[in-house]
Amino acid sequence: MPVKLPTAVNPAASSRGLPRSVRFAGGSLAGAAAVAFLTYYGYALHANGLTMGFLYLLAVLLAAMSSGFAEATVTSILAVCCLNFFFIPPLLSFQVADVENWFGLAAFESTALVVSRLSTKVRDRARAEARERRRAQRLYELSRRILFLDRRQTVGPRIVSLIQEAIGADAVALFDATAARVDSTEAGTSELEDIARNAYLQDLQHDDDSTGTCQRPLRLGKDLLGGLAIKGRDLDRLTADAAASLTAITLERARSFDKETRAEAARQSEQLRTAVLDSLAHAFKTPLTTIRTASSGLLEVGNLDQDNAELAALIDEQSRYLDQLTTDLLQMARIDAAEIRVRREPIAVTDLIEEILEKNRDQLAGHDFEISVPTEGLLASGDRGLLRTALLQLLDNAAKYSTPGSPIAIRAQEEDGEVVVSVHNEGAAILPSDRERIFERFYRAPESKHRAPGTGLGLSIAKKTADAHHGRLWVASEEGKGTTFYFAVPKAVRSDHEPVSG
Repeated sequence: MPVKLPTAVNPAASSRGLPRSVRFAGGSLAGAAAVAFLTYYGYALHANGLTMGFLYLLAVLLAAMSSGFAEATVTSILAVCCLNFFFIPPLLSFQVADVENWFGLAAFESTALVVSRLSTKVRDRARAEARERRRAQRLYELSRRILFLDRRQTVGPRIVSLIQEAIGADAVALFDATAARVDSTEAGTSELEDIARNAYLQDLQHDDDSTGTCQRPLRLGKDLLGGLAIKGRDLDRLTADAAASLTAITLERARSFDKETRAEAARQSEQLRTAVLDSLAHAFKTPLTTIRTASSGLLEVGNLDQDNAELAALIDEQSRYLDQLTTDLLQMARIDAAEIRVRREPIAVTDLIEEILEKNRDQLAGHDFEISVPTEGLLASGDRGLLRTALLQLLDNAAKYSTPGSPIAIRAQEEDGEVVVSVHNEGAAILPSDRERIFERFYRAPESKHRAPGTGLGLSIAKKTADAHHGRLWVASEEGKGTTFYFAVPKAVRSDHEPVSG
């Protein structure tokens, strides 16, 4: 339940809302009434001038403390006149017979003015300190309650309510740029909502003393998060600045919480997707093996007419394709689930490339491969099986999407402690909008879907393999110059006591 801050009732503070002329007139009349009261009873009791001087000085001091220096000055002038007329000989006359009495009256007026000025300064300082204490108390309460906001709920409506309660504002409006929404404490405050929105759109900070409205953009560092508008009679600029800063921090915390929530949801969704893919791939393996065995057996036995032979060949071809797809899915699931441990060893890059080309000659048929490794004995540090799979995916991708019969260039070199293997093919360029997405699972660029068969998993597997080795995978593509994929992993150093895989 919201708790409102206690506020003390201060008549002087309440009177500050009145016009200055009204306050001056009221304070002067009060001082005059005090002087008249003292004069009446002093004259009736036949008090001497010294006694009345001290009593009048006390009245002037009270006027200075309660009203101000101007009111105390009026009171002191009236007191001097009454002191001269009623209590300094000759009585009931403004004439002064003795020169010493002139000095006494002047000393009285000077003392009254000095004391009034000093008391006014003390009063103003005390009021300023009281305002600072109230401001600090309000801002502390506001920051404490904002800190414990439930970030799972929409924070906008709660922030404006807290600001209004904590600093005693008449109305508050908040524009949240991230959520593109405006919240306010009162219905029908469209004007204040527009002010909050303009604070963000125009990056404008403005105070309108005539309406008591403060307009603040909500900024955290270089980021502009929204706008805040506060309307209140006794609102000061420092309080508005502090409220805007606290609001900006709160919006950023809420935005960070939303990001964390979405990231966690995406992570759990990815884990579920990986588990399902792994389960389906395992379930598909057994029937696919049976289908491949049956189709291969039919083709081997023969005695099939032409139509049946073509059907059997089609079944065999598609079952091989499905078997490769399930294999890729299983490998991707193991990488996603972190079940594959990278067993690092020095690997001769040239030998690895030649091994891949030799064992996959049928899959990569139709292209000449140009291998260039300028550094003799270049070694990569990584898991041989994973690197072989990743490079095969890049080579297979180049063979599928290159111009038929064009050569494919493979180059390996050392750069800044990494071994960078590049695979270049000639053909249509990859659009800039697709150059990041092609590494996503199952994504295939629209213009390439009908050019070659594929699962959309190969480049994703290669990217995951690079990440598992703390390496990198990226692409450069330009119309007329072809496409080049770059695969970088840490470089290994040959040891006399460590065998080289290859």
